[in-house]
Order: sequence, then C-alpha cells, then structure tokens
Amino acid sequence: MSTIDARGPLPVTRRAQLLDALHRQGTVRVSELTDVLGVTPVTVRRDIAQLAKEGLVRRVHGGATLVVPDDAPGAPAPPVTSSSGTASSSGTASSSGTARPDGEPVLRPVGMLVPSLDYYWPGVVRGAQDEAVGHGMRLVLRGSSYETHDDRPQLARLVEQAAVDGLLIAPRMDVPRAADTMAWLASTGVPVVLVERSATVGPHHAAMESVVTDHALGAAMAVRHLASLGHERVGLVLSEHSPTGPHVRRGWLETLAEAGHEPSATVDVVVPDLRAERFDAALDDVLDRCLSTGTTGLLVHADTEAMALVQRCEQRGLSVPRDLSVVAYDDEVAGLFSPRLTAVRPPRLSIGRAAVQLLAARLADPGRPAHRVVISPSLRVRESSAAPPSS
Repeated sequence: MSTIDARGPLPVTRRAQLLDALHRQGTVRVSELTDVLGVTPVTVRRDIAQLAKEGLVRRVHGGATLVVPDDAPGAPAPPVTSSSGTASSSGTASSSGTARPDGEPVLRPVGMLVPSLDYYWPGVVRGAQDEAVGHGMRLVLRGSSYETHDDRPQLARLVEQAAVDGLLIAPRMDVPRAADTMAWLASTGVPVVLVERSATVGPHHAAMESVVTDHALGAAMAVRHLASLGHERVGLVLSEHSPTGPHVRRGWLETLAEAGHEPSATVDVVVPDLRAERFDAALDDVLDRCLSTGTTGLLVHADTEAMALVQRCEQRGLSVPRDLSVVAYDDEVAGLFSPRLTAVRPPRLSIGRAAVQLLAARLADPGRPAHRVVISPSLRVRESSAAPPSS
C-alpha cells in the first residue's frame, strides 16, 4: 500500500475514485474508503485533508462529506424518504387541498423515481419538493439505479402500495423492457411526467408528458464558447453509459458542422467508468489524441471525468488552459476544482419545478394535450478555458 505526502497531489485514479464515492453516497467513512481505494487509513485521512483544503469536501467525524454548490442560494435540503417511503416535507399546502379532522392539510401523494439520490438528482428533487408544497402535494421518493434493468417493480409499488396520484420518473430507457414499462404505465391511468427522459406509447407513438434539459444546446454553447476564443479543433469526451451522452454528442456534432469543422479531425472518445482499471489508460489516450490532432479544446462529460483529465494533464506537464482548454458538463463540483472549471450547468431546480407544474396541470385537467417542456442550461465561464496557444 502506498502513501503520499499531504502536500503533494493525489494520484489521479485515487482522487477520482474518492470523489466518485462521495458523489454516490454523499458521506463516506475512512474505514469504507480504505477498502475501496486499497490504501491505509492514514493515507485516506491525508487525501481527505487535501480535498478539504481545496474546498471539495468537509471533514466529519470518521470520514468526509461532499461539498456541493446549490443551484440557488438558500435552497432547502432534499426530502428524506421515511421508512414508510414517504418523503418528508415542510411548509403548508395550498388552500385547494382538503384537511383532516384535526385541521392539518391532506397532501396528495406523488411518486418520484430517480436513478440516483446523490449525483445530479438532489437538485431536481429539491426543485420538485419546493413546487409540490405549493400545489398541496407531498413527494414519495424512491431511488433506482443506473444499473437496473427493470424499473417496473419500483413503479408498481408506488402505484399499487403507495397509491400515488401521479408519478415523476426518470426510468432507464435503454433497456429491453423500457417500452413494456411505458405501456404498462399508460394502462394504469396514473398521470406520468418523465423527467430528463422522453418516450412515446401506443400504436400511434403518442408522446408522453416530459420535462428535459436541452443538453444538445448545452453542448453547442460549450463549443461556441471555445470557438469564440479561437479554438479550431474542439473535441468531445463522454462517460460510458450516460443517458445524457447522446444528446451532448448530437449538439457537439451539429455545432461543428455549422462551423464547417470535421469531427473526424479531432477527439471523439468515450471513456470507461472511473473505477475501471483502464480508466487511466483512457485518459492518456485522450491526451495523446489531442496532441496528434492538434485539438486545443475539449468538452468533457461529466465533472469527475473532467477533473481527472485536468489532473492527468498536470502529471504530463500540460497546462490547463494554456495548452488545453476544458469545459465540463454538469457543474456539480466543477467550480470547486483548481483550476475552477468552465462548465455547462443543467437547470436542475427548474427541471424539478416544471415537472410538478406539469403534473399539477394534468391532475386539474385530465383531458389537456400532452406537454413536452424543454429548458435551457447555462454556461459558467471560469478558469479552465482560454485562447489556444499561438502556432
């Protein structure tokens, strides 16, 4: 087992693994990290101390917790699912709700299924919770997984056991049973709003109600930003198995075509999960391709992959942004890294709020046409993007 000096940089793989564990769990213990990282407790504590100094984590008794910037100042904490599966809520219901004999309002139960309760989705849940209270609703929150192959059992429990009045869901759409699950949902008669997903049902492929981020626009904003700085070759790095990846790639391709640039002349790479043994080799391959093609700007999905790539640049003597400009996609922790990463930020709070608004409108008017809402992301320009080196 290896150790490092607390003042030196963390090895890129261990740093990425540590941050990934925090993204997935929110809070981790030293004892857990020693097994995950394969190092001594002393080394783990040093790593945590270094990340705390950088502002990425906060030290707690026996471990660390992730420091995540909220989408808006003063945003409330996401609801916590109780043992009965009901998300706690605060505030008062709207005056349209009914009341119990004791005078307390009766909030309509609304099921919410998201693929993760840590990375990306807490902001969406916060937005939904904020909006639900004003509509006399309470969230019944369930967490799924990006690895699940069938969301129907979780959805069935919400419909049949929790007896929810509506559903806000982000199911897996790239698995064999996805179409069957959507058809089953349509047959239940329970109003459904897809969140960051889209789908059609029935013989005429009728669109289901949905709220999505315009990820293709986000990618286009990143490419145009780099092009405005003078970058003529802007590459793309995507994380494997991400449902956002295809949309980001579409925006990247369309924007390169608008500028008359050939995608094959630059970097177009999908990297494996950062816990995979070949992750470091994949980062080296990306940088080798940048050097061989003259690529001076990269759009990287997601934050963790972007941070790992920047650190790999440092280890190879490449400067960001002097030699390579990097734009991250997601902006969960990109602004806390050093250098602070320019990033595309999806409108997580707004996505959650809009989903509840759609569901409330559907419950009030069951016969209204299906609405599909598309919300624009934003670009946060920071220290990791600059004009390319002069030739």
